[in-house]
Amino acid sequence: MSQSEGGGVGEAPSFHRMWRELAPIGRDATTRGYRRYAWTAADTDCRAWFRAQAESRGLAYEVDRNGNQWAWLGDPTAGDAVVTGSHLDSVPDGGAFDGPLGVVSSFAALDELRGRGAEFTRPLAITNFGDEEGARFGLACVGSRLASGQLAPEAAHRLRDGDGITLPQAMEAAGYDPSAIGPDPERLARIGAFVELHVEQGRALDLSGDRVGIASAIWPHGRWRFDFHGEANHAGTTRLVDRRDPMLTYAETVLAARREAELAGAVATFGKISVEPNGVNAIPSLVRGWLDSRAADQSTLDTVVAAIQQAAREHADRHGVDLTVVRESFTPVVEFEHALRDEMNKILGGAIPVLGTGAGHDAGILSGSIPTAMLFVRNPTGVSHSPAEFAAEDDCVAGVLALADVLEGLACR
Repeated sequence: MSQSEGGGVGEAPSFHRMWRELAPIGRDATTRGYRRYAWTAADTDCRAWFRAQAESRGLAYEVDRNGNQWAWLGDPTAGDAVVTGSHLDSVPDGGAFDGPLGVVSSFAALDELRGRGAEFTRPLAITNFGDEEGARFGLACVGSRLASGQLAPEAAHRLRDGDGITLPQAMEAAGYDPSAIGPDPERLARIGAFVELHVEQGRALDLSGDRVGIASAIWPHGRWRFDFHGEANHAGTTRLVDRRDPMLTYAETVLAARREAELAGAVATFGKISVEPNGVNAIPSLVRGWLDSRAADQSTLDTVVAAIQQAAREHADRHGVDLTVVRESFTPVVEFEHALRDEMNKILGGAIPVLGTGAGHDAGILSGSIPTAMLFVRNPTGVSHSPAEFAAEDDCVAGVLALADVLEGLACR
């Protein structure tokens, strides 16, 4: 079914209108990237946009105990609900599509189904999970981790941003009560299936020539903090042989990470760093780097991370630098439920490519509690977490129609 510029069935304008309305929120004028961090002004504006979309469609709007937003069609307490959605926050200077494409497409898919005259036999909900990217507090998927019990309330209360503001303080400043955060098993028990649409963060669909794909699994992945402790000293007067420079050890560890990942067919990235005292003419006393590593299976990931740590310790010993390594987060491999995945493939005609991904998602976090699945929309460059992230307009519309078909097959049977 093709979308036209008119109303009713195939109504493309709802997607394009929403996309234009959301696009300016949190966009930096200089980098053209997005800075929609959890519980900031930009996040508040995104949340207001979500609520407005829900209420304009006559959906029942609510915010759960962990700050996740919900828009309901039908009785939220009836059970066996079909839920779709994603997130609206971003990484630092992120792209427009990662997260928001799924939320906008969910509202547009509902509009499409109403235009078709679909009759729902199961409750339907659209959701915006809070703090998926972890850009502010350093932990990804906070909203879904809390809801599923994978993040304890006391651990959430200890999360701090770069300015020392705790997660509860940030929530309170944004007008939300943080006292009730924690597992939400009653809500999850009412969900029969969660389907998340997302822009592909790779080029598999572009290489195959397909607009839409189905996720098979999410690679195991984690984040490790490496603290290299050296000795601060004068950059101009300290002999090279007398230095305990943690920056050298850090640099060698970055190279080791690339080497070990390449040998194993995995990925490993040091994408964040802090330096003390951070002076141009000072040898650092501390270099703190964060490693993100992912692999197709647990054994490979363990091998890669162990090899990186071993290389870091060897280099640290040679330069007289002390090293501590802390695993800050970890998500095991996620195999999306085969029955739901197969049903979606059947609904979409059986010729949809099925592909794995190294990116984490709320659907992966929730997979241990409820049946989850994902749809991917083609990304012609494969670029993500960057202002250059892109999906063509026709591919976005194809994603909306595929999601509508899936929701119709699941919730209108």
